[in-house]
Amino acid sequence: MRFVVTGEWTRNRLLKVIVWCFLAYTFILWVSNAGLYFSKMSLDPASVVDYYRGNEERFLRPRSVAGLLEVLHFHSFAMGILLMTLTHLVLFVPISMRVKATGIAVAFVSGIGGELCGWGVRFVHPGFAYLKVLMFLALEGAILWLMIAVGRALLFDAPSDYTAGNSRPQSAH
Repeated sequence: MRFVVTGEWTRNRLLKVIVWCFLAYTFILWVSNAGLYFSKMSLDPASVVDYYRGNEERFLRPRSVAGLLEVLHFHSFAMGILLMTLTHLVLFVPISMRVKATGIAVAFVSGIGGELCGWGVRFVHPGFAYLKVLMFLALEGAILWLMIAVGRALLFDAPSDYTAGNSRPQSAH
């Protein structure tokens, strides 16, 4: 933590390597997340409804409560840790607090929203499929933005911006 607060995270080579490796793993997750999504459905809300509610003509069975619980269980932990780590790192990137707060909010809301929308499609109303597609796109966009913001700070040796309540980046001394 000290390395990030003091700005050493962009000057400590080993720490930079660790964060770059984390970003590489996150990129693989980002790509595979899209691959998994598109292997089951598309951006067409009708395909989302078919995936969750089933489609006899296409021989698709509806998602079961147990199946949805398994996905929710794993995703709640894995995405929670991923988003906590990425958003924690972006706190130290020298950009406005409003931009940080917006990116952090979009990431967490779209992450849990996407999971809950699947339940909504299956058990409440097919209209949740539109929101499911929106949440997927928002989550993918938020993760990409977080990766770019952190990577850019590392690449250009940006100073730390760990200033409680400060909406402007700190100036270098």
